[in-house]
Amino acid sequence: MKIIVPMAGRGSRLRPHTLTVPKPLVPVAGKPIVHRLVGDIAKVLREPIEEVAFILGDPAFFGDDVVVSLKSLAEGLGAKASIYRQDEPLGTGHAIMSAKASLSGPAVIAYADTLIRAEFNLDKDADSVIWVKQVDKPEAFGVVKLNDNNEIVELVEKPQEFVSDLAVIGIYYFKDVGVLKEELQYVLDNNVINGGEYQINDGIKRMMAKGKKFVTGQVDEWMDCGNKNVTVETNQRMLGFLEKDGENLVSDSIRKNNANIIGPCFIAENVVLKNTTVGPYVSIGRGTVIENSTVKNSLIQSDSIIKNANLDNAMIGNHVKYDGNFETISIGDYSVLE
Repeated sequence: MKIIVPMAGRGSRLRPHTLTVPKPLVPVAGKPIVHRLVGDIAKVLREPIEEVAFILGDPAFFGDDVVVSLKSLAEGLGAKASIYRQDEPLGTGHAIMSAKASLSGPAVIAYADTLIRAEFNLDKDADSVIWVKQVDKPEAFGVVKLNDNNEIVELVEKPQEFVSDLAVIGIYYFKDVGVLKEELQYVLDNNVINGGEYQINDGIKRMMAKGKKFVTGQVDEWMDCGNKNVTVETNQRMLGFLEKDGENLVSDSIRKNNANIIGPCFIAENVVLKNTTVGPYVSIGRGTVIENSTVKNSLIQSDSIIKNANLDNAMIGNHVKYDGNFETISIGDYSVLE
């Protein structure tokens, strides 16, 4: 089994936190988004992963440190890491075809801006499984249309009239991803464009038209990391899941002086807490110092210094210095507020 991860986007909706760090590498509950996503998919598949192919953007932004991190992720699963570049932002189908050399055999394609919790058996008799989640407002999503046999017969983008309430979450299994490659090659060769881009859906629709069997795989939880507010919410939800799983979330190397931790919280190594209450639902990266503060429902990255703060629904980047009384804030890397 292979996992194909298109992640060439700059994550503009999550700025300023993605000005120096690609969105898939922004930590949530102590681990980069893409690391959590790939690890959770591997658990769902419950079989050896032979290769993880990552599709990156501009090397000036997705540099050597990103490549090292991704290779470590793949190797941790016992898999080969393949690195590809999408030179231009020409759509989801174009991104997948940037990894053309890896598009053979059974594979999962997963876009690295979402997290899941799921437990189910993969239907390997189908030509493809599209992961979906039941939603309250399907008109805001791309949804699947099913026939009487619960097979997917159509993909409908933001339907104005009810089609179904099963939203496509951006994770797909293909029994032979080489079939998708052939159809996407047709899309590229014949300049089939929707929304100004080459889309994975156009390749999938061609597969459907040739009688390929598509079924749904439903997830229990679908968590977005598209902007600051939903990323903070996803951090909260993920901490709750990890606590239930019995994971140890607080490093033994933290230093506390008149400090109180209200779980669940993730606190990395060498964090200093002084005259501070942290939690619930807070993640703090390594080496961060927090003094004379109250922090809840927030995400703070590494090597920052926070003083005299009362934070709720906050997201603070790396190497930040913050001293003040603001509450709902969003501060990127290397910012100073004193």
